[in-house]
Amino acid sequence: MPIRTRPTTWRTLATAATAALTATLLTPAAADAAPPKTPPVHSYADAIREAVWVDTGLDEDRDGRTDRVAVDIVRPREAARAGRKVPVIMDASPYYSCCGRGNESQTKTYDGHGDIVRMPLFYDNWFVPRGYAVVGVDLAGTSRSDGCVDVGGRSDIQSAKAVVDWLNGRGKAYTSRTGTERARADWTDGSTGMIGKSWDGTIANGVAATGVEGLRTIVPIAAISTWYDYYFSQGAPLYDSGPDRLAGYVQTPEAREHCTDVARELVDGAPRTGDRTPLWTERDYVRAAKKVRASVFLVHGTQDLNVRMRHVGPWWDALGRNGVRRKIWLSQTGHVDPFDFRRAEWVRTLTRWFDHELKGVDNGVDREPVADIERAPDQWVTSTAWPPRGTRAVTLRPARGVQDGVGALGLRPGRGTAAFTDDPALSETDWAARIDTPTPEKAGFVTRPLTRDLRLAGSSRVTVTVTPSAPTAHLSAVLVDLGPDTIRDYADAGEGIVTLPERTCWGPSTEGDSSCYRETRATTADVGHTVVSRGWADLGEHAGTGRGEPLVPGRRYTLTVDLAATDHVVPRGHWLALIVAGTDRGLIDPPADTPTLTLDLARTTARVPFLGGAAAFARATSGPPVTAPHTAPDGVRPPANAHRVPGDTR
Repeated sequence: MPIRTRPTTWRTLATAATAALTATLLTPAAADAAPPKTPPVHSYADAIREAVWVDTGLDEDRDGRTDRVAVDIVRPREAARAGRKVPVIMDASPYYSCCGRGNESQTKTYDGHGDIVRMPLFYDNWFVPRGYAVVGVDLAGTSRSDGCVDVGGRSDIQSAKAVVDWLNGRGKAYTSRTGTERARADWTDGSTGMIGKSWDGTIANGVAATGVEGLRTIVPIAAISTWYDYYFSQGAPLYDSGPDRLAGYVQTPEAREHCTDVARELVDGAPRTGDRTPLWTERDYVRAAKKVRASVFLVHGTQDLNVRMRHVGPWWDALGRNGVRRKIWLSQTGHVDPFDFRRAEWVRTLTRWFDHELKGVDNGVDREPVADIERAPDQWVTSTAWPPRGTRAVTLRPARGVQDGVGALGLRPGRGTAAFTDDPALSETDWAARIDTPTPEKAGFVTRPLTRDLRLAGSSRVTVTVTPSAPTAHLSAVLVDLGPDTIRDYADAGEGIVTLPERTCWGPSTEGDSSCYRETRATTADVGHTVVSRGWADLGEHAGTGRGEPLVPGRRYTLTVDLAATDHVVPRGHWLALIVAGTDRGLIDPPADTPTLTLDLARTTARVPFLGGAAAFARATSGPPVTAPHTAPDGVRPPANAHRVPGDTR
């Protein structure tokens, strides 16, 4: 699971000023379609920069004293002089020293007194002049913090929750890592917003799920909602390692030496069998969604194959049931920050969101459409609700087609069987490229060509009744849009973006902290098919107990595979396909055996959410059948079999 980083790039104030004259730089005024309600009236150069160590109340490294986490703070000096309290924007991360943040892999830098010089990302440059404090928290066991990394567990979450408590007058902090001089957060009103991509956003989800007072909003970007789903999909392993290896990437040498017990718990509590253990229950934030008090502005890439879209649907739905105020952006990218795929609109919207949620500014952001969805590269649409009102799940049924080995997909029940043999060398890209050809590694089913656009929005489920030939079997279920299109190339190294030499600036700079970042543009691919949604499962999990069991060859089993949420329009003239197969190379690991599986078509269904429900599907598929639906170019390259970490490592 190697970490791939990009070189750190920043400029001095003088260099940034020169760049402003020689490059096309987007100034704050140009970035906003309308001036923000909180203008940049505070000096960034004169901001107070300080560090405190917050007591977590835990002793995870078992050295006889409670762990303290390092908290770096940048806040406006003018507000402090006037006695005005300010709200806080906080990013709690394990990456500040080991791996870096953002597209340019920035790390924290310090002066000779140990105070922050460069806070990664643009948040401090942009928001401190607007009257916010920006706080960067080193998770326990990382950078300058005590304690142990436990990958989404008690220590990780308490690292950040303890800071929220301190900001609201309920915790203890000190001016040094080992000293006794207390530090007080008398400069803040306690209103806190958490933000972060991937592991950082995951911490925001986890802290919100504690219900801590003072946390007003979170902005999780490409974040995990339950750690089990990062490593497994219904028992099928997504990676050949567990959270112990991930902890090893980010922990300090001291943590590595003193946290052997925690490391052993990560190994023992996360068996590669895929069984659901208490370790995973502790790291399931969806089950605690009823405790969430903070509003949520969620951002995710629909083609993110690191932190996959499976982390969006259950969390979003659970928050909705709890009455949480929500907003969502869904891009066509992979694991990419919105600062790098929709920069100007992102900064404008994020500013208005924090102004509303943390300062109470009535700027109308709460009355705008809930969802922004990228339909094509850099082409966005909105929805007043998500999934949109009028979306209803429709039961689609596979059946034998007019061509032997190429099945049909519609509303009428099918009969007979379809068989395939697991081939771990092939992927969803291979299956979709040969959808119109009988091949032994898949069972494919295709609708009639659409006579009008058909929108899918939300999460699908595929229920299969299948007979295996071996004691172990993994299943993949994939929905595919068959037809030519131009999409973001999410399988490229940049996962849908390429970084350019030009820079734009977002707030003032100092000699040690530039606000200027390299611009990006979309990388695209002309494709003949687009994977819309995916799901995987171990057939041994058919009983739904959370524990797999050996299969009896020749016995029939029924299993429901949960597919990831999506929002996609299948255009008129395209086809919608369902593919059921075994190992999806690069996305799940193969089983111990190489089984042949026989589908009972009469007992196999797909529940797919369509805008307009069954009537919309029936109207869209009212045309005549076509036997050769797929003659356009192939899709993107197969997903790389890279064992990533949930961070800024593309």
